Amino acid sequence: MAELSIVVADDSALLREGIAGLLERRGHKIIGQAASAPELIEVVKTQVPDVVITDVRMPPSMSDDGLQAAVTLREAYPDLAVMVVSQYVAPVYASELFADATGGTGYLLKDRISEVASFLDSLAIVASGGTVIDPTVASALMSTSRSGLATLTPREQEVLELMSQGLSNKDIAAKLVLSSAAVAKHVSNIFMKLGLDASEDNRRVKAILEYLSSQNLK
Repeated sequence: MAELSIVVADDSALLREGIAGLLERRGHKIIGQAASAPELIEVVKTQVPDVVITDVRMPPSMSDDGLQAAVTLREAYPDLAVMVVSQYVAPVYASELFADATGGTGYLLKDRISEVASFLDSLAIVASGGTVIDPTVASALMSTSRSGLATLTPREQEVLELMSQGLSNKDIAAKLVLSSAAVAKHVSNIFMKLGLDASEDNRRVKAILEYLSSQNLK
C-alpha cells in the first residue's frame, strides 16, 4: 500500500497511540491526532489527510461526537476517506455518513484492529475510495428482509459479494474474467432486484449493506 497521510482520533491516548504506532511502522504518516471531536475538526482543517480514523464516542458529550465530526468533515471535504473504528454502532449518523459518501468509507468494531492484516486491508480499501462495513454494523443499519437477495442469480450473488469486499466494477471484471459491460449489467440487475432505483443515493453502498446484513443473520 502506498504511504497515506492519516489523522487518528480517539479519547483513549493508549489506543490512539497504538493505532498511530502500528500505521507508522507500516510506512504511513500520522499528520495529526485528536482526543475530542472539536479537536478532530480543527486538526483536519489545518492539514487535510488522505484518511481520518475516528472513534464514535468522544468528548465533549461522549455520545456520538466523533461520528458527527466525521459527517461534518465529509460535508466540507467530500472526497475525504473516513474509517470509523468503535465499540459502538450509532445508526443515525452512520447512515448519513454512508449515504453521502463520495470518498472511501469504513465502519469497523474495535476488536477488528487486533486482526492487523485484515485491518490494514480494510484501510487500503477505504483509502482507495471503497467501502468496508463490519457485519454487526451492517445488521444495525439495514432491515432484516432478504426477499430481494433471494432473487439474485448465483453470478449476481458472486458480483455482490465482491462489491462488499470493496472491489470496483473493473476489479470484478478482472477477477471473474468478464467484460466490463457484463459486470455493469449484473450490477444494474442487483440494484433492480433490491429495489434500488436511480433516484436512490449511493445505491452501491446500500446494496453492500443489505448483503452484509444478510450474511450476519445466517
